Amino acid sequence: MPCPHFKITITQRSRGQSAVAGAAYQSGEKLFSEYDLKWKSYVEKQGIVYTEIMLPAHAPPEYSDRNTLWNAAEKIEKQWNSQLARRIVLALPREVPADQYPAMLQDFCREHFVSHGMCVDFAIHDKSDGNPHAHIMLTMRAMDEQGKWLPKSKKVYDLDENGERIRLPSGNWKSHKEDTVDWNDQGKAEIWRHGWEVVTNEYLERNNRPERVDLRSFERQGIDLAPTIHLGPAVTQMEKRGIETDMGNLNREIKQVNRALLAIRKLIADLQSWITKLREKRNRLIEEMREPTLPELLTQYLDSRRDERSDWSVSGQRKGTTIDLKKVSHAVVYLQEHEIATVDDLQKHLSEKEAASNEFSNTIRGKEKRMRDVQALLKAWDSVSRLEALHKQYKGIGWKKKQEKFYLEHKAELDEYGKADWLLRKFYPSKKIPVNTLQKELDTLSSEVEALRPELDAVKADLTELRFVQNCITPEETNEEKGEETPTVKQTSKEKASLINRLHDKQQIVDEQKQKGKSHSHSYENEL
Repeated sequence: MPCPHFKITITQRSRGQSAVAGAAYQSGEKLFSEYDLKWKSYVEKQGIVYTEIMLPAHAPPEYSDRNTLWNAAEKIEKQWNSQLARRIVLALPREVPADQYPAMLQDFCREHFVSHGMCVDFAIHDKSDGNPHAHIMLTMRAMDEQGKWLPKSKKVYDLDENGERIRLPSGNWKSHKEDTVDWNDQGKAEIWRHGWEVVTNEYLERNNRPERVDLRSFERQGIDLAPTIHLGPAVTQMEKRGIETDMGNLNREIKQVNRALLAIRKLIADLQSWITKLREKRNRLIEEMREPTLPELLTQYLDSRRDERSDWSVSGQRKGTTIDLKKVSHAVVYLQEHEIATVDDLQKHLSEKEAASNEFSNTIRGKEKRMRDVQALLKAWDSVSRLEALHKQYKGIGWKKKQEKFYLEHKAELDEYGKADWLLRKFYPSKKIPVNTLQKELDTLSSEVEALRPELDAVKADLTELRFVQNCITPEETNEEKGEETPTVKQTSKEKASLINRLHDKQQIVDEQKQKGKSHSHSYENEL
């Protein structure tokens, strides 16, 4: 199936990031940054199969050079915390031929970015490891008709009900800032994701592929499943080497529960479809006389099966009747144990099971969400504990150049510390982390989820029993439904004996015949 990966980030100067470095990375080139006067080289990077720069009509032609474009984008940004570029990483469908990837990205970028005035720099990466993907970098400012960068925002004066500017007590006019373009609106991310979804599905259809991609979350799609957690590169590499991790085990547990829930939902959907057929049959019979009970439907099943074997040998008829009797006896016992006599009873029973399944699903999902949160806090605490000395060493460096060099040498560790420290401060401002309490809570939640598995198995077993009953009494199409003439059937005035007594009588006859070694199949079939 196509991978629904679509991630949007912002390159920010406040985080020590560089648009020139990002362009060099995704293109595998060596570029010179005029901002910090350093070369950004990634010429050794493997798996870069295609790169391209797409410009709006009014952009300067020299921006088709990657080094010129991104140095110009950085030069116009004067603030220490400027946003330099928008970056998108998206998965490419393996079901589409690789030579069509550039056209897919061109169609997507032209419609959603270039046509709105953005400069686009994209690259296709494919290491032949089953993970083809693309990197897209977008400029953050619009341009005028002469190709000059425009401000990101403008000052707008607030007006009163008479359309007059409002004077503040300080003497200044009341005002606010407004973005000159809507590229930072949160709704744009949803539009872009949907746009890539449309392009991907269009190319899948062109190549006669049945798969389709949906970039919405499980919740937005109406899928009642628990999402897995992001493992990160370090944990992923450990799992690939066969080293089990807590996060990997949690993901495997989530996937196992999701598979069980999907199986239950499929059973419920099939049973609901079967209930619909039973209701249709009931409505037809009500027009004639009354609603049939489930035991009566089972009796009809036995009668129809007997008629189907009318041209069999005596031995074959006897064996077929014995098998059918066992099946029907099992179905009747199940219906009696659960006090199910009519189609309405069956519908009520199924609805109760479905409600119990939903409640069970919500319970598991809530516990798994808390497990993911606790796991994240414990991981953050581990990172802070492990890297605190390094962070103090970094903060203790007095010279800016020396500090920047130290940061570049330990960027991954310092970024990891920063993210972990932010998370812990968010939930524990005093930084007093109850590690033991969190670990005990994680163990307790894991045990509770494991203890709920028998309940999940019980629900599945119950639904399987309903499936068995369904197979015994599934209504078949009538001649009327098939467009054939309905033959006239004479109704006997003799009342049929109760189904349970008849089944017991028939079983007794079969047992007696087995003992005597005689064949009396015709006589007990006529009794039925």
